[in-house]
Amino acid sequence: MPLGTTPTPRPGGTGELAGRTVARVGYGAMQLERLHDDRSAAVALLRHAFDLGVDHVDTAEFYGGGFVNGLIREALRPGDDVLIVSKVGAASDPDGPFPLKVAQRPEELRAGVEANLATLGVEQIPVVNLRRMDVGITPPVPDDQVIDLDDQLAEMTALRDEGKIGAIGLSSVSLDVLRRALPADIVCVQNAYSLVAREDEELLELCEAERIAWVPYFPLGGAFPGIPKVTDEPAVLAAAERLGRTPAQVGLAWLLHHSPRTLLIPGTATAGHLEANLAAGALDLDPETVAALDAIPPRPATDPLH
Repeated sequence: MPLGTTPTPRPGGTGELAGRTVARVGYGAMQLERLHDDRSAAVALLRHAFDLGVDHVDTAEFYGGGFVNGLIREALRPGDDVLIVSKVGAASDPDGPFPLKVAQRPEELRAGVEANLATLGVEQIPVVNLRRMDVGITPPVPDDQVIDLDDQLAEMTALRDEGKIGAIGLSSVSLDVLRRALPADIVCVQNAYSLVAREDEELLELCEAERIAWVPYFPLGGAFPGIPKVTDEPAVLAAAERLGRTPAQVGLAWLLHHSPRTLLIPGTATAGHLEANLAAGALDLDPETVAALDAIPPRPATDPLH
């Protein structure tokens, strides 16, 4: 950094992930697939995020069959100190009945890590999440893909011992699975969670107690048909109008307020939405607004993949 300059503020303040201090608002790269025909725009968007203080990015080899990982590799510049989080447990299946297929066997987890290493162009991935199929939106799981957690964690631990991954996270897991996995030194949990989908409150409390980062995906709901949207809630709309912010910013700010262990990875393919998502990290919610949002009842969802 040149002399006389000040560091870019971290969006949302600071949190912890895998022993590192990171911005509480990062970036989820899945939507970069939408820019498949405009690679330069996708790289520019990532670099814009880094310039605005984003220092952790969530990705996967199965996002665009390596396309998104390749964008991240190209976007990173000397001096960019960005923690990359990827995941294994599924594989892209563009010609199948679903865009993803389950890949839970230990040898498939290892192959997924190797593929991530190749497309990211790194010798070690700082964090790799084991994407289970225990809860949330999942493709159908064939019988031969129902794998015991201990067998999976043994492979993930071996990959960590070999230096191919730096730390282990979990995704789409139940409370019982997290409890069983704690001896493997889990650093983060990614589950579907939002203001209108709070079924995992006990899981979040365990993460808080164990100092594990809580990284909600679908943070605004509505990712698929049948999933309620945070931005449809009257209390969210009223708060947004009163605060002069967007409903999405209110929904993201609530997540940050709800737990100090929360790290956000909202995704977008446009610079305007990126900037709005990062700005949500600076939104303070007054007690009256928090009480009104907390009072929103859970909204039942249907699984569109089954």
